[in-house]
Amino acid sequence: MAGQGRGAGDFIQPASAGILAAVVGFASAFTIVLQGLTAAGATPVQAASGLMALCVVKGLIGIQMGLYNRLPISITWSTPGAALLIATGVPVGGFAATVGGFLVAASLIMLAGLWPLFGRLVARIPIGLASAMLAGVLFDLCLAPVRSMAALPWLTLPILLTWALMLRFARLYAVPVSVAVTAALIGWSTPLPDLAAAWPRPELVLPVFSLEAAISIGLPLFIVTMASQNIPGLAVLRGNGYDPDTRPIFIITGMGSAVAALFGGQSMNLAAITAALCAGPEAHPDPGKRYRATVAAAITYILLGLGASYAAAFIAAAPPLLIQAVAGLALLPSLASALAGSLAKEAERLPVILTFTVAASGIGFFGIGPAFWGLIAGGALMLCLKKRR
Repeated sequence: MAGQGRGAGDFIQPASAGILAAVVGFASAFTIVLQGLTAAGATPVQAASGLMALCVVKGLIGIQMGLYNRLPISITWSTPGAALLIATGVPVGGFAATVGGFLVAASLIMLAGLWPLFGRLVARIPIGLASAMLAGVLFDLCLAPVRSMAALPWLTLPILLTWALMLRFARLYAVPVSVAVTAALIGWSTPLPDLAAAWPRPELVLPVFSLEAAISIGLPLFIVTMASQNIPGLAVLRGNGYDPDTRPIFIITGMGSAVAALFGGQSMNLAAITAALCAGPEAHPDPGKRYRATVAAAITYILLGLGASYAAAFIAAAPPLLIQAVAGLALLPSLASALAGSLAKEAERLPVILTFTVAASGIGFFGIGPAFWGLIAGGALMLCLKKRR
């Protein structure tokens, strides 16, 4: 009997950890993904298709990686990438051009795995500049809770109080519970659409390739994905005693990103925060059995993806500022981490601040968004100061 209990525990413990990781990851960021796709020109149907494609594809990749490699490698979407889309807006050519930018980013991720020299060159981008660019992209969205408090105080205040209390007593659930409170407030205050008509369906988006979208969406999305997701994700795995080969990870996530892009989804990458739930001792005392948690998380993501159209219909009926407020709360830890990483080296602070200022300005040039120009401005100043010294 004791052996049977241990056998059941070998599956129950990792399964519960994986399901928790998927639910927390989905509830914490699906509003940001939908907002990002909509801001980049997607219709509600295309945004729902993109969310569903991301969930299903990353679920399939997670199952394949878990069962084949027997490692707790968690795959997720690029939440900072979705925030980048909100800051960049609709490129010339509409959402089709945005999808072209997604494919450029996916190709660069694959190239980082196929061509080791390219991967090493990407790794040489100063982490301070990449972090400052990300902080600039996130800054405006993180102001949304303040704006929402000024415009919709009686709806926003319960969300902020819930978030603060959950941070105090159950930090992991702060954003998911805040999302649940937001959903309850929206259901109480807003007429909802016919959810029965929101049956999930994929919608193919034929890409349009343009230099503007490649530079303002594709390149920054690739850099943000690598710097803010893949590198921390690898750090989580290595911190728990795993050292996977990065080349196949980049190749398969790049391929998966390309497939999801054709149905409206942005990049996929290694999970960072929720990965700790699957790779740590919470998933199983035996490191060799923790891969089961990532398989459970992957299956859960596929099931959640089937409800993407319902989530999109619900979000479309909500006050945009209220949804932005919840998204801003969810991104505050990412903003704090990006700011801390950008200011770590005193000698780089001026280039870093310049990168942050330009990226946060919201002002683009020649049809190219501010994230790219922030990286260029900070990099140029960093080279200038080095030559001067």
